[in-house]
Amino acid sequence: MILQVNNIKKAFGEEVILDGVSFLMNEHDKVALIGRNGAGKTTLLRIILGELNPDEGDILLNKDISVGYLSQHQEMEGDRGIYDTVIDVKKDLLAVESRLREVEETMKHLSGDELSEAYKEYERLNHTFEQANGYALRSEVTGIIKGLGFTQEEFDKPVSQLSGGQKTRVALARILLSSPKLLILDEPTNHLDIASIAWLEGFLSQYKGAVLIVSHDRYFLNRIVNRVVEIEHNRSMTYIGNYDEFYEKKAQIREAERRQYLNQQREIKHQEEVIEKLRSFNREKSIKRAESREKMLAKIERVEKPLEDEQGMRIHLKPRMESGKDVLTVTDLAKSFPGKPLFKGISFLIKKGERVALLGENGTGKTTMLKIIRGLLPADAGTVREGAKVSIGYYDQEQQNFNEKNTVFEEISDDHPDMNNTEIRNTLASFLFTGDDVFKPISTLSGGERGRLSLVKLMLSEANFLLLDEPTNHLDITSKEILEEALRGYEGTVFYVSHDRYFVDKTATRILDLTHEQILSYEGNYTDYLNQKERKEAAAGFNISSADNNAKEPETAAKQNWKDQKAREAEERKVRNRIAKLEEQIASCEQRISEIDEAMQQPEICTNSYELNRLTEEKSAVEETLLTAMTEWEELQ
Repeated sequence: MILQVNNIKKAFGEEVILDGVSFLMNEHDKVALIGRNGAGKTTLLRIILGELNPDEGDILLNKDISVGYLSQHQEMEGDRGIYDTVIDVKKDLLAVESRLREVEETMKHLSGDELSEAYKEYERLNHTFEQANGYALRSEVTGIIKGLGFTQEEFDKPVSQLSGGQKTRVALARILLSSPKLLILDEPTNHLDIASIAWLEGFLSQYKGAVLIVSHDRYFLNRIVNRVVEIEHNRSMTYIGNYDEFYEKKAQIREAERRQYLNQQREIKHQEEVIEKLRSFNREKSIKRAESREKMLAKIERVEKPLEDEQGMRIHLKPRMESGKDVLTVTDLAKSFPGKPLFKGISFLIKKGERVALLGENGTGKTTMLKIIRGLLPADAGTVREGAKVSIGYYDQEQQNFNEKNTVFEEISDDHPDMNNTEIRNTLASFLFTGDDVFKPISTLSGGERGRLSLVKLMLSEANFLLLDEPTNHLDITSKEILEEALRGYEGTVFYVSHDRYFVDKTATRILDLTHEQILSYEGNYTDYLNQKERKEAAAGFNISSADNNAKEPETAAKQNWKDQKAREAEERKVRNRIAKLEEQIASCEQRISEIDEAMQQPEICTNSYELNRLTEEKSAVEETLLTAMTEWEELQ
């Protein structure tokens, strides 16, 4: 056991945030902590770390367990470069290396006993250095920094000159390099592009310690975690499996609870009707029978009404008018900034009804392209032509399309003077702005609140062509799912940038991949894109080998890493499938044992020695199968 959270309760004033939250983590667990924005996830992390005291409950964390924590915001200053800041985590090991070099140099000038003593020290230091993987330290540091999206040219860039997102990536690199036994990561993918997130997935999948992750990135969680802890209505519930398995199991549990409650309510109502009918006969026997039924009804353990899902946004995206068939035509588009070329010769066509996702690594110019299309930036070359009757709605990830002096209410009323107060308040309430929230100044809103207000303005625009720049940033999982459903039902056209692969998988009908200053088109969603890309790369590899008379070229490190990751993913899928089959077998065995126990208590069985012996033998065999299955399940977990 690495961590045990016992019955944690925490309130701020009269507002209860956590109430009876419990879960545990074992040595190699990868656990997701999920819940709506404001559910108390970060509060719970601070309690685990000892930064906050709970009102009730306790945290059991082994004193020998090293903990690494990545918060969402990093305060990091100094003139040291990125590389030096990261490797400084291993300063004790660097000190050993430095002493090794000193002893090596000294040994050149010694002889006799002094040389012998120096050699002993060298052997001891060298053993320590080897055991700590010191000879691979610099390549490990380089791999982590590059994996998190920094280029070799940025290694010496002073930390004080970095953006907030870049500082978070440096902090993450330091934590990963320190290899604590328990990693606690609060939204680790927020400032990473898709390539860096994929690298982090591979790193964490192979990580030998335990990992506790707060994240809204469902694709990321699907590929890493083996357990999900959800905080909802101030309480926690633990589910075995990744995010998709959690989602399915939660739906099954909710449905079972709802049916159980409704069935009992029907039975109670039926009994009450029978009791009322018996009393209406007004005879001694019928009254006694009614009283008997009342006593039985009073003894029934009532099933509590299931808690409703927490209220989410209500988005209705409907264009005011239809556009022409050709919505957007981009021809030979080019853009660069001083010393930084982005793209050139970019051409593509977007048709009515398509939902096109623009993918690419950080810095390739995705947001710049959207701004050019929107008319917010000039292109260096090329043309952008809108089709007939196209009206654009724009979602800006930087959220600069607000009047910071306005309140939430004023922001909507200024844009839509035809709406009355009631209509505005009802619309804002659909996006969770209720009560005095509507009078909050724009300047005081959180990232999530600004994102929701941007969606309000997008919905009210009634545009038939939506340009969305990272629309899921700052949204919790429930809000993302609501937006996904709204976009799938939208009758207009969508062109968007997103690093949320789950979101892209659920919404895209086509993908444009901006890479090496060029653009490639793939039909379908994110899964289709990966499959097509894999086939293209495989075909390219075949053509190269054929052209070289089947002479196999050395694989690049990137390609080898990609192949290794694919092999790991295939192995993980096999393990997950086997675990699912074992869980089915365990459930089946437990059910059969229960049936046998019940049967053996029947009078006609317990007096029949032949049948009793047969059931006893069957139970023994089933119990043995159950033990074997549970042992294998535990090992796989």
